[in-house]
Amino acid sequence: MQVRPGEIVALLGRNGMGKTSLVRSVMGLGTPRVQAGTVRMEGRDLVGLPAHRIARQRIGYVPQGRRVFQSLTVLEHLEMLARGQPGAWSVSRVFQAFPRLQERQGHRGSQLSGGERQMLAIGRALMTGPRILLMDEPTEGLAPVMVEAVEAILRSLREEGLGILLVEQNLYSALSVADRVILLETGQVVWNGTPAELEAQQDLLERYLGVH
Repeated sequence: MQVRPGEIVALLGRNGMGKTSLVRSVMGLGTPRVQAGTVRMEGRDLVGLPAHRIARQRIGYVPQGRRVFQSLTVLEHLEMLARGQPGAWSVSRVFQAFPRLQERQGHRGSQLSGGERQMLAIGRALMTGPRILLMDEPTEGLAPVMVEAVEAILRSLREEGLGILLVEQNLYSALSVADRVILLETGQVVWNGTPAELEAQQDLLERYLGVH
């Protein structure tokens, strides 16, 4: 699979099909490790590199469950990643994109709502100046209004030329923002096409996503 600049690719499949394993493998996080093949970022092979060196290749990661530090404030989360390198977001730019975070900048992770934690997880990833963003279930557990807010954020990031690999269980949210869709079945890519093409093939929706 390939993710190009300014493109959102949705990676879909039933639970347990390997979606989270894939993005964690790309990032070099724990098990499973990549055993064969290549993972390339702008031509450079990342297989075998430690996670911190992979992250420095300007790959941002928004993990499932947000992984926000409970004891740190919103501002502390962002400041610890401030690098001042080309392409990196500043704290003020994150606050401009997420006004709610500016309002809550003194609140600790434990005091934030699910939507606020998701905003913080995205803002934290943007502080590293990524060229590509891997997002694992960004709308999980969010109210519909917050799902719409996340979708708007994804569209704006795409307009800025960011490539996004989106792992998502919310089918219709994914289809509303994606340029391309990849279906995963037991770790194998079984279909690749546009959202419109997928929606037109009910047999694929039923077979690989359980949608009737």
